Amino acid sequence: MTVSKTDQIKALLKSIETGDPGPVAVVNEAKYIQHNPQTHEGSEGLAQLFARLSKTNPKVNMVRGFEDGDFVFAHMEYDFPSRKICFEVFRFEDGRAVEHWDNIQQRHGPNKSGHSMVDGPTTVTDHEETETNRSLVRSFAETVLVAGQIEHLADFVDADDYTEHNPHLEDGSSSLQSALSEMTGGNRHIDYHRVHRVLAQGNFVLCVSEGERGGVHSAFYDLFRIANGKIVEHWDTTEAIAPRSEWKNNNGKF
Repeated sequence: MTVSKTDQIKALLKSIETGDPGPVAVVNEAKYIQHNPQTHEGSEGLAQLFARLSKTNPKVNMVRGFEDGDFVFAHMEYDFPSRKICFEVFRFEDGRAVEHWDNIQQRHGPNKSGHSMVDGPTTVTDHEETETNRSLVRSFAETVLVAGQIEHLADFVDADDYTEHNPHLEDGSSSLQSALSEMTGGNRHIDYHRVHRVLAQGNFVLCVSEGERGGVHSAFYDLFRIANGKIVEHWDTTEAIAPRSEWKNNNGKF
């Protein structure tokens, strides 16, 4: 029986907790490219990372897992030793993982609407709408997030049915609008500069972007759920990008 790419990545990440060395075989050691600036290049860096984490009695849970062609993207809960939320992205080539990106932050919340950073629907539906939903999110990101055309928010977000999982926001598009409009020292507090990648499967779309939060160079990973042609739910992580002098590989965050 063929094991899906998502299940292979689930087993790989779970091995951080279990210590099982078998799932690491999904990684092509000769080609593996690491984009986490805090991790050394190649499979040796991955092995070192897993060995270190395994000593902290870690807990690993894949809340959501998706496939988009050669890519697997997953929404993860980690506890090693502090509680963190992460998005993991792997690229496959010839049946094995050859490239990896991630974005991780401390877990906070619940928010004012009572939502955690990971609760909510997990089932992929509307597979036939994958490309339409990908296009919707890319257009939203480029128009509203990057170009700052907040007045077009209602073109993309369902004003009557929008669920927010960001620990600092709450349900309803008005909370999102306020956050995107907030200014600090004459500049937007949340400032998206560039969209790097948009991954999609059915009604879920992950947008990977670069910008600044509070003046700090940051990576934004935003997961959206789409229904009836509008964004109806949002999860995210924001991670400050370490200075270039602190990187342990030369591949870049994106």
